Amino acid sequence: MSCSRGGKIWLIAPLDALSEVLKFVTLKGALFYNAEFSAPWSVRSPASASIAAHLCAEAAHVIIYHLVTEGGAWVQLKNGPRVNLRAGDIVMFPHGHPHLMGSGTPSAPVDNERELERILSQGLEVIRMGGGGQITKLVCGYMVCEPRINDLLLSGLPSLLTIHIRDDPTGVWLEDSIRFFMAHAASSAAGAEAVLGRLSEVLFIETLRRYIALLPTAETGWLAGARDPEVGKALALLHREPARHWTIADLAASAGVSRAVLAERFRHYLGEPPITYLRRWRLNLGARLLTTTSHSVAQVAALSGYDSEAAFNRAFKGSFGVPPARFRRDSRSKRTAGAST
Repeated sequence: MSCSRGGKIWLIAPLDALSEVLKFVTLKGALFYNAEFSAPWSVRSPASASIAAHLCAEAAHVIIYHLVTEGGAWVQLKNGPRVNLRAGDIVMFPHGHPHLMGSGTPSAPVDNERELERILSQGLEVIRMGGGGQITKLVCGYMVCEPRINDLLLSGLPSLLTIHIRDDPTGVWLEDSIRFFMAHAASSAAGAEAVLGRLSEVLFIETLRRYIALLPTAETGWLAGARDPEVGKALALLHREPARHWTIADLAASAGVSRAVLAERFRHYLGEPPITYLRRWRLNLGARLLTTTSHSVAQVAALSGYDSEAAFNRAFKGSFGVPPARFRRDSRSKRTAGAST
């Protein structure tokens, strides 16, 4: 999978922490469903694990989203309330929950799990169905990302979140660009699907950015911490220079706050001290380097902020259960096995 850094175009302080994290997270986006439904209609979407098997050989986390470009609809999780959607709304399922989406009251929902292979194989041709009433147009897509992003960024997100993107020029431009390239992709314009993949990555990042901005002031977690001026700057520094020999005093001085204030605010948002957080991030960075580069274990140890290969080996085995070299071999074996199926 290719690594997209398009988010850096969109994110400015105090959200630099998100930009720094996304530099080290592999994202791959695509649009797989261009729909024009007429009321009444209803579609049952499977859990993202069903989609993952069709998208990539290696294990990954899949985020599902739908952008309403015309009309309206409702969406709901199992046993959850219906959430109304209007044109310009994005509804995202960060943890890939199955869900029901529709307009009006159809007799029975269409089961997308049974139609999944056909949907993915037909490209971006417009899919039409429904009872002939009010038209709803949807662009549906997915984000494939490393499971580690789920532990860091997505763990604090709800099962279903909605964001409106027509309230400023950036969102309007993004929606217009997606609609434009959808039309060209349908007519097989060269490169259009690749551009749409990048746009879907930007859409994901823009959704996160807007969600962070709308978080209640009392919210905690990584995303809320990234919004806080002091904690956000500290997070950005730790992710920008993970191999630096940080101390709480150095970090506090660089963030422009006292050690006591930084420690208290960091623990409030993330539930642990800054240096403990840094140790966990260094190991995640090491795991990524082991699976995406040909660096030796000693080189990975140094890039991850460890003074010796032996110290890295001990810490890595304590966190992942196996030594770094074994972790790399196992990851390669899984990718090879997945590619051959």
